Amino acid sequence: MAKAARAAQAWRTYRDVTRPGSPGLGARIRALPRMIGAAMRGRYPGLGKGRLALLGLGVLYIVSPVDVVPDFLALIGVADDFGVFLWLTGSLLGESGRYVEWERERIRAVPS
Repeated sequence: MAKAARAAQAWRTYRDVTRPGSPGLGARIRALPRMIGAAMRGRYPGLGKGRLALLGLGVLYIVSPVDVVPDFLALIGVADDFGVFLWLTGSLLGESGRYVEWERERIRAVPS
């Protein structure tokens, strides 16, 4: 992902998290385990198993000592990890916000 695209995605994520009425950062982070569990059980339609696997691969890439571009190549080696980190963070925060809104809609739909 190009530097400009990473910066644009980071900006979109920031705007989404700070939008009035949108779930806040804390709510999104707390929703991550629920979202992942619901997606794995097939209960949350917004996150398919393929996309969940791709996010898992992103986590593995960040924590893995093996990189496409080795870290000893100064800034270039760290830039690919940072790009994956930005993509992963933006994807998880964006999807967890949609998940929180999906949960809210389900709660509203349940008759009292």
